Amino acid sequence: MAKRSQHVVRSPSGWSVRKSGSSKVTGTFETQAEAIEVARDYAKKQRTELFIHGKDGRVREKSSYGVDKHPPKG
Repeated sequence: MAKRSQHVVRSPSGWSVRKSGSSKVTGTFETQAEAIEVARDYAKKQRTELFIHGKDGRVREKSSYGVDKHPPKG
């Protein structure tokens, strides 16, 4: 089964939170900061990844809240 992740993306009416593999948005917010806060909560609860996209649609930040199979040393 593919791992689901949360994405914060630009939308015509602001910033949206969308689960990967879904065409339906979880929610739309006026600011990117609001959308990030909600998406981060979902990602933490679901123990998955969060992708934050910039205005150009490219991923500008990625965070993982799941079980990391390859954690950093140190």
